[in-house]
Parts: sequence; C-alpha cells; structure tokens
Amino acid sequence: MHHTDVQDAELALGGIEALAEPKRAEAWMRPVEIAAAGLLVVMIVTVLANVFFRYVLAKPLIWGDEVASLSFIWMAMLGAALAVDRHEHMRLTVFLPLLPERLARVAEIAGSVLVCVLLVRLFPVALEYAYEESFVTSPALQLPMSWRASALPAGIGLMAALMVLSVIRTREWGVILGTLVLAGLLVALLWYAKPTVLSLGNWNLPLFLGLFAGFLLIIGVPIAFCFALATLGYLTFATNAPVFVMMGRIDEGMSSLILLSVPVFVLLGCILDATGMGRAIVGFLASLFGHVKAGMSYVLLGSMFLVSGISGSKVSDMATVAPALFPEMRRRGHSAPEMTALLATGAAMADTVPPSIVLIVLGSVAGVSIAGLFTSGFAIAMVLLVVLAVLARWKARAERMEGVRRAPLSVIGKTALIAAPALVLPFMIRSLVGGGVATATEVSTIATLYAFIIGAVLYGGIPLRRTGTMLVETAAMSGAILLILGAASSMAWALTQSGFARDLMTLVTGLPGGWVVFMLASIAIFLILGCVLEGLPAIVLLAPIMFPIARGLGIHDIHYAMVIVTAMNIGLMAPPIGIGFYIACKIANVPAEQVMAKIWPYLAALMVGLLAIAAVPWFSTALL
Repeated sequence: MHHTDVQDAELALGGIEALAEPKRAEAWMRPVEIAAAGLLVVMIVTVLANVFFRYVLAKPLIWGDEVASLSFIWMAMLGAALAVDRHEHMRLTVFLPLLPERLARVAEIAGSVLVCVLLVRLFPVALEYAYEESFVTSPALQLPMSWRASALPAGIGLMAALMVLSVIRTREWGVILGTLVLAGLLVALLWYAKPTVLSLGNWNLPLFLGLFAGFLLIIGVPIAFCFALATLGYLTFATNAPVFVMMGRIDEGMSSLILLSVPVFVLLGCILDATGMGRAIVGFLASLFGHVKAGMSYVLLGSMFLVSGISGSKVSDMATVAPALFPEMRRRGHSAPEMTALLATGAAMADTVPPSIVLIVLGSVAGVSIAGLFTSGFAIAMVLLVVLAVLARWKARAERMEGVRRAPLSVIGKTALIAAPALVLPFMIRSLVGGGVATATEVSTIATLYAFIIGAVLYGGIPLRRTGTMLVETAAMSGAILLILGAASSMAWALTQSGFARDLMTLVTGLPGGWVVFMLASIAIFLILGCVLEGLPAIVLLAPIMFPIARGLGIHDIHYAMVIVTAMNIGLMAPPIGIGFYIACKIANVPAEQVMAKIWPYLAALMVGLLAIAAVPWFSTALL
C-alpha cells in the first residue's frame, strides 16, 4: 500500500481519518494546486540558497528568511484550502459510525454548516488583520507586511467558498436551514445572557473549550475548526476580548520559522516512499537478523526505528514495513493480529526518532532546544525498542524455524550496499541538528535534496508527474497540520489569558508527592489526549501551560518532553479510541476487533518503558 493510498486513512501525523466523502477536486482549484506546489518549491530553494550562502560563501542572504516565511504562510493557507477540497482535514471518526446512518449524516452536515458559519465570520476579521499589517514593513525587503498577512483572508475565503459549495451539494435543505436556525437562536440567547455568562468566570472554560469543542469533535467536525469554533464562542460570549486577537494568534501559531521544516519533512516522507529507500533498509535488516528466533520481529522493530528517522511519518513507516515483512512472518507461524499489534506499537515507539514532526512542534511551542530533543529522542526510542524486543522474543518461543537459513555474506554485503545511502539519512539528520551545525529547517531541506538526488541516481528516480502530485499532496497535508496548530494556538492563548494556567500551577505545586505526582498526572493527561486528539493539538494546547510547572518542580525540559511525547504515542495506539490503532489495522488489512485482543501485552510493555523513562531522567539526558 503506497503513501497516497494511506492518505484516505490518515494525514501525515499518524492519526486522524480524513473525511469519508470521495475526493472530488474542483476544476477551478487547479491554479491553487499549482500555486501551492510552486510556493513549496520557492520555500525549499530559498532555504537551500540560504544554507549555501551562509556556510559555503560565508555571506548570509539577509532577505532569505523573509522570502521563505512569505512563501510558507501562503503555501500553508492555500494548502489548508486544498485539504478542504480533497477532504483531507483531520477529524475524529470513531463516534459517527456508532450512530444510526441517518443521524450520522445529519450530524455531519450540521457540522459542515457550522464550519461555513465560522469561516464566513472570520473572513472580514482576516481582511481587517491584513489591512492593519499594511502599516508595518518588513526589515530586509521593506515590503508592507500585508503581503504576508493577505494569505489569511485568501485561504479563509477559499475554504469558505469550498465548504458552502460542499454543503449546497448535499441538497439537504431541511438539515441546513434547521442548523442555521438553531445556531442563530443559540447565538441570540447567549448574546442576551452575556452578563450572566461573564459572571461565571472560569467556569466558561469547561463550557466552551471543553463541552462545546468535545461535542464538535464527536459529530466529526475537523479538529482545526473545532478549536476555532470553540475559541470564537468563548471570546464572543465569555470575554470582552475582540475576535481580532484570535486572528493574530492563528497567524503566530502557523508561521513560526521553526515550522518551515514541517512541510519539508512531509515531502521527505513522500520521496522515501516513492523511491523505495525504506524497502532497501528493511531488506538489509532482514538479511542480518532474519535467521534468528523472533528475527523478523526484530527486523520489523528495527525498520520502524530507522525508517521513522527518515520519513517523520508513522503511516509512511507502517506502509513501507508491513508489506515487506508480513508474508515471511506469516510463514513462520505469526498470526496476522499479533503482527499488526507489533506494527502499531513499533510505530508508537518510533515517534521520538528524529525527524519527528511532533518534536519540532514541541520545540517551537515550549521553547525547548530541538537539537536536544532530537538527540534525546534516539535514546528514548532505544529504551522502548529493547522493551518491545524482549516481549517479541518471549512471544516467539514456538516460532517455526524449519527451512530458515542464515543469509550468505555476499547477500548481506549486497543489501548493505543498496541500503547504505538510505541508512546515512537518519544519522545525518540527527548529527547536523544535534551538533548545532544547521537548524531543523535547513537540515530538512538538505535531507530532502539528498533523498531526491540519491533516489534519482540509485533507486530508479521519481517520474516528473509523480513529483508534481507529491508537491500538491505535501502542501495539502501541511496546510491541514498548520491550520490545527494555528487554531490550537488561539485556544491555548484563551486558556492562558483566563488565568487557568496560573490556577493549575497553584493546584499542582500544592499537591503532596511533588514532581512524582505531577509526572504521573502528566502521563495520564497525555495518554487520554493522545487517544482523543492525536499528538499535535494536545501539545500546542498544553505545552505552554505544563512546561513552566515542570520547570518549577525541577524537572529537566528534555526529560519532561520525552515523557509526554511517549505517553501521547501510547495513547494514539490504544484501542478503542486511539486513531493510530485503526490506521495500523487498515494498513495490515486485519479486523480491528482481532487486533484489540492481542495488543494489550505490547501496550503494557510500552507502559513499563514509559515508567522507566519517567523515573530515570538519565535515559533522556545521558546523550545531551
């Protein structure tokens, strides 16, 4: 199964199913696809030029960052519109199938109508924001900042048009009008009762940012729009803050320079998949360990570890590894549900291996060194790898080994030679970022260029048509990811401004048991949020609140980061809600209920590893 096939199931970050409708791209969106792909190329070329001028000619391009940033925000907003067009915005789809078919359809259309209302409400605010930015000029190019900020109304306007078209096409006029009337009545009621709502103080937080956002998630509204709707409701009815502030927070959340590496690593995953570099690594490991008992399980875990270090995408990893190893594992007597359980937990283990997009975003929102996170992530993944390998060896006691021969040295040498250029990548990424030689963004572009050239020269290359498709896919996927980050940033700002962070800090620091209780509470919170929200939104929402508390209790930033990321990944793979679990079942083509019975020992092993990581800071900080 290729990366493109998997996108219906998941979007780059291991987890949330795309909208179930068939992709029906609008013909008039073709120029938008070309523009988004072109902007992605401009961004990558600018960053590479920056690297060349700074490190080779020792004359940095003073305007380089500005051009990259300008291309990036436009690519992100056009990409978010493409994701609407292609039905690729991430959303929770666990609950809708549980409803009667007609009720699920009504809920879905009602959710889409609410998204239309949101986008139509935000469009004039985005225009005003772009106008206000015209009074500021950029330092290097002396351009009005409205050139950059106009991406917001352009993207929101496109999304609004696409959503309205999509709603009209359903022809469910009764549901559409009913939703608009109910929403109008609710808005009028809340507006009339605003003094009472304001008097509730912080009880508004669970009401708007908890219950309302939760309800929207359950009815299948894409995550980015859930957060934006909940924040809009909270600001409008429970505070006196203008909605204009929200637009500033969305802009800030989407356009941090560190995040430039997100689309580039997504593209790197596509290149890896298209060239078969991941399969070369799997082949090499199979020739090394295939002859020992539990050997294929070791190969699966080792492949997830190494391939994850290149692609930065759990799904890309699973789709590369499963088809290559499952036939031989089945021959040796492994059951399909058992193999799928190992695949899912292997993907959870591998998410701390650089270039993990989760680590990049965490570094950006919590102000933690990305070089430190990348260095520590390797060690943490090793701890989890050992725990899972021990369990896999115990499980393989009765493995059938008849007819299994050790690969001759000539075969090992040949597969090593084929895999060597691909094997270099994860270590190159880690050493360049960890050694402080280049930033994560610069390294991501260097790695992408390297993978593209090596793929073309040694692995059969990528057809030109496929390259264009990959660029559009990357823009759409990145737009969906970055819109979640923007919306989550505005929600996190609302949480912080309400004084919630201060109250939480007071509560936690007053708990008996000090840092140990805080660490256990953090594990529980991120396990649950990992199940429900998938990694990134949970991090953007809570990292700015939790990290200052952890620092206050004397917990090292990197140690705390590793604990919460690992907890979140375990939650992502935990049934019955964890979305990553369903993705693994889909890729392996095994019914979820069969895998559910087999996955618990593997999740227990990961929990043992997590508790060890939480209790022993040395695992996280030894390599720093």
